[in-house]
Amino acid sequence: MTEPAPGGLPPIVDRQTWQTALDDLRKREKAATRELDAIAAQRRRLPMVELPDYTLIGPDGPVRLVDVFDGRSQLIVYNHMWSDGAQWQCGGCTGLTSHYVRLGWLDNYDARFVVVTNGPIDEALAYRTKVGNRMDWYSSSESSFGADVDAAPGEGFAVNVFLRDGDKVYRTWHTNGRGTEQLSYTFALVDILPWGRQEEWQDSPDGWPKSPAYSKWLDSPDVARLYGPDGEATAGPASADDSR
Repeated sequence: MTEPAPGGLPPIVDRQTWQTALDDLRKREKAATRELDAIAAQRRRLPMVELPDYTLIGPDGPVRLVDVFDGRSQLIVYNHMWSDGAQWQCGGCTGLTSHYVRLGWLDNYDARFVVVTNGPIDEALAYRTKVGNRMDWYSSSESSFGADVDAAPGEGFAVNVFLRDGDKVYRTWHTNGRGTEQLSYTFALVDILPWGRQEEWQDSPDGWPKSPAYSKWLDSPDVARLYGPDGEATAGPASADDSR
């Protein structure tokens, strides 16, 4: 039995009707999980491209890409959009990378996750502090690294993954756009809410909340307000262990 609900709320049903509907949805959820498993298996079998011996700039000066691995075999790089001299950088990049405050668990997977931007290292590190970011940052401002991994100056963001074998580095995977959603817990959490992301493009029942795309996303000033040095939700400075 289904009863109308006020104010655009989901329908009100008895428990058995709800369970039947949930079981029906679960079939699709399980199928999607198995498909993601199959996609991951295909990703593990992708061929690789050997890279030149790039030099990036870190907090302590020039560093070879192979040394950014810090002894690990695998490296995830978030290529952060950058505009030299801008007060605020890309809100999407700033918001996404603000999620990653505890990355030490990657050690057990022989992996590391860092930010690389085309901006000057001094600007990049100052911005990292300003918005309370807790990842390790590097600059590709003095090399063609950004352009060569599809994140050139003045272009968009990207995620790239690399494998190290001795002193050789290989590019194994790349994505951008909505491909980065799988790296964020934000959308995973919001998508299980009854109203979802509440964006106009989404397929939602009539009467449910709708707003322009991106309008609920935190912009860079919001991230700084919440997580910066004087923010409302600061957790103290990153240590060498938890910033990796």
